[in-house]
Amino acid sequence: MTVLESTPRLLEALQGEMTPKFLATRSADGVPNIVPCVSLLPDLEKSDLVFFGNFLLRKSIKNLEGDPRVAILVITEQLNGWILKGKFLEFQSSGAYVDRQKSGTLLRYNAYTGVRNAGLIRVESLVGSFQISKLQVALAYFKAWLTSLSNDRSHAIETTRIPQPVQKEFARMIAVKVLAWIDQDEYPMAVPALSLQPKDNQHMLGYFNLPNLPLPPTNATVATNILTFEAISYQMKGIWQKFGRTGVVHIQEIYAGGPPYPGGRVA
Repeated sequence: MTVLESTPRLLEALQGEMTPKFLATRSADGVPNIVPCVSLLPDLEKSDLVFFGNFLLRKSIKNLEGDPRVAILVITEQLNGWILKGKFLEFQSSGAYVDRQKSGTLLRYNAYTGVRNAGLIRVESLVGSFQISKLQVALAYFKAWLTSLSNDRSHAIETTRIPQPVQKEFARMIAVKVLAWIDQDEYPMAVPALSLQPKDNQHMLGYFNLPNLPLPPTNATVATNILTFEAISYQMKGIWQKFGRTGVVHIQEIYAGGPPYPGGRVA
């Protein structure tokens, strides 16, 4: 039995055209990147094959052309989630995958651009799964907030200032936030980071209360992304430090995740 066939709830979630899905890639020099990829769908006729539309994925496309290793994070409205690893296969500029993406609800009437092509990924493994209750979300967010009141901080790591609009979005408790890094096997890894919030205007902080999921090692380069219910998205990158189940990201780069300049650096 294949990876997706052995997990029917995951397969069902992947078929949802509006289910939050994130694609984590890596640059040739090992810098993680993670972006929403809601267009990602399973091919129900071919084992463990998923495909996505090339839409607002500029940096991800460049990474995939240099390194095929990926991670996929899927999280449902009920906060059930799965983490997959796989390898990018190719882009197809025509055919059934492109037609399916063009006809999908998400991209059919977008006002910015059409689907350039469709990318194919072979799922290799199911790394982990999780279920988060609303109480867990609230407790983790509150614990992170309490920690953020502390005045201790590291000045040894260079940071950049987080623009106020980005701080405002990441301060939301009701939004999908994720964290990515390069794992020990050199594949990208991604986990939910729903409690992630501004510690100040240069650092993000979160409390991670799912002990079955890994966290990046201290001093790893990480990427974090947010997707709101208004389809607002930002990605930030920086250096991670952890203290038990609490983690701090020293922010060094910030990117817009949507129109009019998707992938454009804002700080």
